[in-house]
Amino acid sequence: MKRMKPAAAKGRPRSFDLEKALDKALRVFWEKGYEGASLTDLTKAMGINRPSMYAAFGDKEQLFRKALDRYEQGPSAFMQAAFAEPHARESIYKILLGVVESLANPKNPKGCLLVQGALACSDESKGIRQELIERRAANEAEIAKRLKRGKAEGELPEDVNPSDLARFYVTVMRGLAVESATGATRAELTRVVETAMKAWPTK
Repeated sequence: MKRMKPAAAKGRPRSFDLEKALDKALRVFWEKGYEGASLTDLTKAMGINRPSMYAAFGDKEQLFRKALDRYEQGPSAFMQAAFAEPHARESIYKILLGVVESLANPKNPKGCLLVQGALACSDESKGIRQELIERRAANEAEIAKRLKRGKAEGELPEDVNPSDLARFYVTVMRGLAVESATGATRAELTRVVETAMKAWPTK
């Protein structure tokens, strides 16, 4: 008689929702920055213990990177929609208004995670600081790419450097985040956007 093999033991199912836990971690990082968010802060907000966090998300650095991905797919998702606008000026305008909408949303923590996430980072967290620098640079490169296309389509004067114009509007975006974190209202931020758009180069 052939001996039957014992059934493989099933792993214990997770007792928490991964996406909800990641959203909670994102909020903690957004409010406190990378170094300001302790493991106790994170696990308490996520409603799990450290072994569960490590098993699901990896260490704190890996969790932060996953939270950044979540941030770009959620609160910052408006950027990709803005790039689809038929005109470059409208793309930039929609991006700036999207920034204001995210910053002024009372459900969101103050400021921008990509700007504030690495504030006061020590040398021990230089990998995270570099990660944020690279993500901000990637966003700027996407804006420059859209402006280059706009210039090729005749929307910008020949003497305009799309990379310089992208840097200008990215600087405005970061300024909006800082102003919001220090208490600027939606109306005040919107007026900054309207003023910035007056600087759009015309032929």
